[in-house]
Amino acid sequence: MKNVLAPSILSADFKVLGEQLKVTEAAGAEYIHFDVMDGIFVPSISFGMPVLSCIKGYTSQILDAHLMITEPIRYVEEFAKAGADIITVHLEACEDLQATIDKIHAAGVKAGISIKPKTPVEAFVPYLDQADMFLVMSVEPGFGGQAFIPESLDRIRELRKMLDEKGLKTDIEVDGGIYHANVAEVLDAGANIMVSGSGIFKGDIRKNTEEFMEILKSHE
Repeated sequence: MKNVLAPSILSADFKVLGEQLKVTEAAGAEYIHFDVMDGIFVPSISFGMPVLSCIKGYTSQILDAHLMITEPIRYVEEFAKAGADIITVHLEACEDLQATIDKIHAAGVKAGISIKPKTPVEAFVPYLDQADMFLVMSVEPGFGGQAFIPESLDRIRELRKMLDEKGLKTDIEVDGGIYHANVAEVLDAGANIMVSGSGIFKGDIRKNTEEFMEILKSHE
């Protein structure tokens, strides 16, 4: 499977966001991870559709919208119209996850499902053939810059095994505490889409992105 880098703009400098996105794109990052937080499902509040629509007109990168919000079905159409290419929702935040997935697909967008670190990976089982991507949170969602939870590696392995047993090559994305020092073991566990915020936007963005891409390409 192709390994993909998804810089999280939660750690970007919004005064020069467009310029920073161009740097990551030129250095090989194919996705942009867009963390939407409502202050209810998670403690923090971030940004929404207006920022996403501005990004859509400035970069050709895949816009990966991660909705950490309660009942995201309410906003699926709005995020699709704003330019999201992938809409990922939390299993824990949906009263009717199947209806939410169906609405995402009806909007012409790929659907991702995410779980928090304490939610069993088995919760994905009824939806293994429903999602285009599964997101394993390797930190508690809500804040950037947290340390990677080591047990996440076993969760990734378990999910990849479940997908393999069904003959599915679905993308597994990992978000939280991803840096150059640990990205190889996360890839080896079976994930292929790496979200990193601080690991990319803190310091030399081009150099950080290029170093990530070298590791990702060496593990394909």
